[in-house]
Amino acid sequence: MNSSKPTEKSAGVIAREILELARSTLLLHLRFMDMAICSLGLQEYRGTIAVDEEKISFDPEFVIDRYRAGKSRMPRLYLHMVFHCVFHHIPEEKPLDVRLWNLACDVAVENVIDGMNLGGICYETCAKGKRQLENLKTKTGMITAEKLYRYFTAEKLPEETIEELEESFTADDHRTWYKDGRARSVITTYSAGDAYIEEESDEGELAFGSGESEEGGIQKKKDKWRDIAEMMLMDLESFAKRQGDTAGDMLQNLRESTREKYDYAAFLKKFSVMGEEMTVSDEDFDYIFYTYGLKLYRNMPLIEPLEYKESRRIRDFVIAIDTSGSVSGELVQKFIDKTYNILLQEDSFFHKVNLHIIQCDTEIHEHVKLTSKFEVDRYLKEMVLKGFGGTDFRPVFEYVNKMNSEGEFTDFKGLIYFTDGYGTYPSKPPDYQAAFVFIDDEYNNYNVPSWAIKIILQSHEI
Repeated sequence: MNSSKPTEKSAGVIAREILELARSTLLLHLRFMDMAICSLGLQEYRGTIAVDEEKISFDPEFVIDRYRAGKSRMPRLYLHMVFHCVFHHIPEEKPLDVRLWNLACDVAVENVIDGMNLGGICYETCAKGKRQLENLKTKTGMITAEKLYRYFTAEKLPEETIEELEESFTADDHRTWYKDGRARSVITTYSAGDAYIEEESDEGELAFGSGESEEGGIQKKKDKWRDIAEMMLMDLESFAKRQGDTAGDMLQNLRESTREKYDYAAFLKKFSVMGEEMTVSDEDFDYIFYTYGLKLYRNMPLIEPLEYKESRRIRDFVIAIDTSGSVSGELVQKFIDKTYNILLQEDSFFHKVNLHIIQCDTEIHEHVKLTSKFEVDRYLKEMVLKGFGGTDFRPVFEYVNKMNSEGEFTDFKGLIYFTDGYGTYPSKPPDYQAAFVFIDDEYNNYNVPSWAIKIILQSHEI
């Protein structure tokens, strides 16, 4: 048995040692990534090399060939796969265009590695690749997989361009990320006596799994990588000055991968209040006894229907629009339209609504009180933005505090402030909830007072 397949056994051992050497090299130079680098196991399979959220699956011959091409190739490839996990590139749902998503992930990762300036540890991208990255940065700004994917799909890149990008940046096999991705693996176990047992197994749906029993384990893996990404982000932000520009691309990708995804409609419901509406409450009305009374006593029902019900609808509400020079008028209009459409949904309003819209920069430029759907609709059609100076949040809060103290609101739930965030905040918290909504496509981290609610949306989410 010791001599049945010595070549294959030797290739497997050598390939594993190469990968372990690459891992050790990365650990030596990237200590802040130790948890991420050490979180992936190793498993042989027939193919090239692939990663899921648990392990790296590798073909020994592929690994050895890459190592022969250059010792710095394997550390870069290993780091490439680790970043796929850290940045959450393995999607929960299959993207509409798998090929473009795979390409976007590879380009984003390679751009981050290039920006780390790792010198002899990892080989540098070729001159053609560098030109391609610079060209993409001019089109999308800071590069992340999500931004690139939106750009690729919107631009409808020609086949020739896609192939050129794939040639420059494709590194590993992504087929195991998807439900229909299948990898034929060869699991080899070695004993102290240098003997081995080889078994073939069909790994099936590596990225997701298909049974309900696997869902908990899949979510646990995703939570683990989210925790790792958050710790890396915290470390990099804490030592940003020491890291300098080399951490920029990584920071942006980490912020994207750890960014809280918001449902703006659900958020608005937090500002709703309880109130009475004069309408039948179907939940509390028993039609059986009602119809029985009509049948037994003709026109005398046993139970009268309730004439009101409790419902959660927006009544007292303030929207402050920061019209400072750094806020895009187009985005302001989108935000107003988005908010308006949510408010117009069924059961959003009481019959008597008290909606205030305030335009401001360093001072109040316009205050409009709207009390009906008709008034809201007319205002938004005729609205003209005013201001475009600096930003100071204090005048709005002082103004709203005054309205609140003078009894303008019956049940004031809170204020939503649409802004770019660069202004002076009140030193004291208000007596009501205050949310600052930022539109940001570059994944910046805004500092707001502890009493404020922070929501960061991207322009495509509005």
